[in-house]
Amino acid sequence: MEDNEFDELIDDWFIESLKTYRDLYVYQLEFPTRVIEWTSGKTICVTGYNKSSKNEILELSLPQKLFAEEKKGLCAERDFKVLHGGFSPDPVGVLKHIPGTRLIVTNDELTSDLQVWNLGGDDSDIITKVSSVQGSAGSPGGVKMAARISPQPEVLHGSRGGDVRLTQLTTGQTLYQLASTCEERLTSLHFVSNAVFLAACANGDILTVDTRTSSPPQLAPAPSTPDSDMWWTDVSGRGGLIRVSSSGWAAVSDPRSPASIARQARLAAGAPHREPHHVNVLWAPALDDIVAVSGFSGAVQIYDTSSWQSEPRDSHPLFEHRGHAVCSQRGEGGAVAVNCLLWHPKETRTLVSAAVDASLHVWDWIHRSDAR
Repeated sequence: MEDNEFDELIDDWFIESLKTYRDLYVYQLEFPTRVIEWTSGKTICVTGYNKSSKNEILELSLPQKLFAEEKKGLCAERDFKVLHGGFSPDPVGVLKHIPGTRLIVTNDELTSDLQVWNLGGDDSDIITKVSSVQGSAGSPGGVKMAARISPQPEVLHGSRGGDVRLTQLTTGQTLYQLASTCEERLTSLHFVSNAVFLAACANGDILTVDTRTSSPPQLAPAPSTPDSDMWWTDVSGRGGLIRVSSSGWAAVSDPRSPASIARQARLAAGAPHREPHHVNVLWAPALDDIVAVSGFSGAVQIYDTSSWQSEPRDSHPLFEHRGHAVCSQRGEGGAVAVNCLLWHPKETRTLVSAAVDASLHVWDWIHRSDAR
């Protein structure tokens, strides 16, 4: 793409953005990140992923204007601030914040071991490693995690359906180990109650595990589709359980009965990126039935699942954030992939996204009904 064509594309998108965003802030990281995690309502944690050098772990504060009571439209200020920082000798491909603490847990995607870090506080701006958790022997890297306080910090972790463990971080004690012969790779883990969790497999199967019993987990098979796909899953009290396949099929069910499909759709998502870890499927925590999907192109797509029916029909997004693809210095349109995505836990339509070109965006999108 010629420079003048790229400039025109940027100008057109900027004018469009004035009408489609309440706020949009852009920040350029030194290196791409594979993870974004909230550490409070106004701060996030990002990390580097470089196998040949040390990797920064940063806690950033988001622009304060984003949370001002009066919204004044698009703002070009880039006032992200580094609050705390540290270095990991290994790449960081997975990260979870322990709610209510200053602890994060990471994995390098090369082994199944976990690293526990303290984010620091008012008296220190240094992020330091405080302990490690040994993974299952012989388990591959790429651990999936879910974290909670119950009442001590606990992390649910594993790479395959048969090696999931619940570990108390304070003592390193294994509180539960899943007895399953499932060797399928996991794409996510989800607590649904104090005693029950779901393990989502890459082939679309869902394992429902009750830690109060030694019985094998209940298996809910993948939705029936014309293709053999890889699936990504998310669970929410507002939306239920959603599975999205690499060919764009989406299915919603009740987490208490994952095998019963309530609503389905064919998403206008396009082909997924060649890297499976780029794909994100996330329910909006502060909106009913709204889900964000990324990793299929250079855009983040927002869908309303409330209109989906028992038989799959084509579904088009309510909104698309195309900022990463448009602003990419490569000038390749949709070639830059969005590899991280996160909804704000309370702000209704605010998301943070990152792309493989190290761009970091925080944006508050306007629904069509709000713009009238």
